Amino acid sequence: MAEKNDEGNAKGYAFPLRNPNVVLNDRNFAAFTHRSAAAHPWHDLEIGPEAPAVFNCVVEISKGGKVKYELDKNSGLIKVDRVLYSSIVYPHNYGFIPRTICEDSDPIDVLVLMQEPVLTGSFLRARAIGLMPMIDQGEKDDKIIAVCADDPEFRHYRDIKELPPHRLAEIRRFFEDYKKNENKKVDVEGFLPAQAAIDAIKDSMDLYAAYIKAGLQR
Repeated sequence: MAEKNDEGNAKGYAFPLRNPNVVLNDRNFAAFTHRSAAAHPWHDLEIGPEAPAVFNCVVEISKGGKVKYELDKNSGLIKVDRVLYSSIVYPHNYGFIPRTICEDSDPIDVLVLMQEPVLTGSFLRARAIGLMPMIDQGEKDDKIIAVCADDPEFRHYRDIKELPPHRLAEIRRFFEDYKKNENKKVDVEGFLPAQAAIDAIKDSMDLYAAYIKAGLQR
């Protein structure tokens, strides 16, 4: 504990404290004066040792939400892109997998099935159970379908074929409809098994690594 001066303050810090029994701790003071740069969720968060089958992912949009949040790639902050034009909400938590990149220059998207909504900006462990190939306005925009690896109700799922057919119909219908009132066309091509999702994640990890390597060599 830091020494006190005659006024009861921490030695070396010449300002009065409202409570004379409170002492400034040197370790805490250092935390205020030596601040590191903010972490970037796309680049600084590790994907996890079990990837591509089990991976960390960052939640951008909570289950039940209508606000379309997305990663601002320059700052690393989560920004409001828009409010959905349709009277529908995201059926499950939605986000991205760090240290991946796809053909559209974004990290790979993931829809995570679990019991509860998760706060925007949180990250969790998820298990890939399927892939939903999708074409958004003529461009490839596939979605990983996953379950929360730490949710006791969902963690036992290993493949998308184990899910109730109605749940898959809800997911498909959401993505088919959520841009209709913006006059934007989205085509969902069905669902592929877990191995297709794992392969897609691995490809996006390899592409990300190639970008990092090329950047270091420039």
